[in-house]
Amino acid sequence: MTNTHGSHTGHDHSHADFQPDIKEPKEDWEFLEITLRELLVDKGILSAREIQDEIEAWEKKSPEKGAEIVARAWADEDFKARLLEDANQTIRDFGIEVDVLKMVALENTSDLHHVVVCTLCSCYPRPILGVPPLWYKSKQYRSRVVREPRAVLNEFGTSLTKDTEVRVVDSTADCRYLVIPVRPSGTENMTEQELAKLVTRDSMIGTAQALDPLGLRS
Repeated sequence: MTNTHGSHTGHDHSHADFQPDIKEPKEDWEFLEITLRELLVDKGILSAREIQDEIEAWEKKSPEKGAEIVARAWADEDFKARLLEDANQTIRDFGIEVDVLKMVALENTSDLHHVVVCTLCSCYPRPILGVPPLWYKSKQYRSRVVREPRAVLNEFGTSLTKDTEVRVVDSTADCRYLVIPVRPSGTENMTEQELAKLVTRDSMIGTAQALDPLGLRS
């Protein structure tokens, strides 16, 4: 699903609107996860220890791999072209297995800004971005970013020009997205390793821009 919206300026750095109560399950996906986990244990298909080991393995994944991919795309136009054309194969060539998921890379520019959501639950490219943030799973984010993406982006501190088109893309069980944020100015002489430090998880979801190298040094 792709939505296009107008723009306005102004921002608020608070993410409080997107913090669900994690003391007890409230979202549909949380109840489903608990039910499925208990069923697997009851049927003897998996043990509680095996499930916990798998959870811990996933929690060790981080956005660093995604940041390295974006940094390579910034530094190598041919790599970026391949990534935009066939993200699955390009990411595999980079040494990361993305299983059977269809991966799509989307490039943000001064004229076009992509932001990712999963309106159904919390589909997310974990192999390259790690564990999704709590706000990404919350009903507030999933519903509001589709209806009023400009307001949501402003609350994340992301202010776009009035001429920038915003597209909200819906991640699904079969298709996941990687946003290539706009490369910050003043980074022409930076190495890939230095560039990767400017790429955050939120910038690869589209709720933020890449970090300013000047701000990073200050």
